[in-house]
Amino acid sequence: MPRVWEPYLSERDKAHVAAAGAKARTGFGKQPALVLIDNYRGVLGDYPLPVLEHMKLWPSSTGEEGWVAIKHTQRLLYAAREAGIPVVHITALGEIPSWGRRRRRRTAGLQEQSPAHKARMARAHEFPDELAPIPGEPVLRKSAPSAFHGTPLANYLIQRGVDTVIACGESTSGCLRASVVDGFTYCFRMIVPEETAYDRHEACHAINLFDIDQKYGDVLAVDDVLEYVRTWKPEEVEVPTSATPVTVPMAVPVAAA
Repeated sequence: MPRVWEPYLSERDKAHVAAAGAKARTGFGKQPALVLIDNYRGVLGDYPLPVLEHMKLWPSSTGEEGWVAIKHTQRLLYAAREAGIPVVHITALGEIPSWGRRRRRRTAGLQEQSPAHKARMARAHEFPDELAPIPGEPVLRKSAPSAFHGTPLANYLIQRGVDTVIACGESTSGCLRASVVDGFTYCFRMIVPEETAYDRHEACHAINLFDIDQKYGDVLAVDDVLEYVRTWKPEEVEVPTSATPVTVPMAVPVAAA
């Protein structure tokens, strides 16, 4: 399929990619997990609107693109639940994540701090109904862009024998990318369904997907990921126990929940 980043590559970029040859694909492993990153009201709002209009209500809005991505993510979420694949929901810790303060200062002038605005911000980290967690699906709250930093996500996945992380969410250039890079560092196979990723800026979205696909994982069409999920069958995998030491190369200790 045409790749979203192609219009943003220079002629030299295209020549370099051609000269480097076909990239070795990461591929799927034996045990996947679905990790949904920062799909919350603060970036989606309650209904789709063009991003510049939506910013007047939700300063962190990703506009209509976020809602398009949510529809694709919902398809993948339902398929993962049906297949028995672990699902983890990631959201921010606190009302204003530390990495977002500068941008929020820039957008503060878009609206007055009215009671209606404060009421909206109180719901900023609620999940949309389309992706609401169900019993048994953990919700992890982070205080940094990466879903792995300062959370028990790596331990949770390792204890379940997960070798493949299907990562969906936003922003492509921020928290999603940071999570993919950290997941790659933990030696997970990282898969990003292209249509489930979204960002506020079109160029950042496209180029970061290109960079992820070049270096850290596979950016695939959501239909290809859905085919894998729907045909996946659990295999006997060696799951670490308390008596089985787990060593993760270059791992950073994670905090307890």
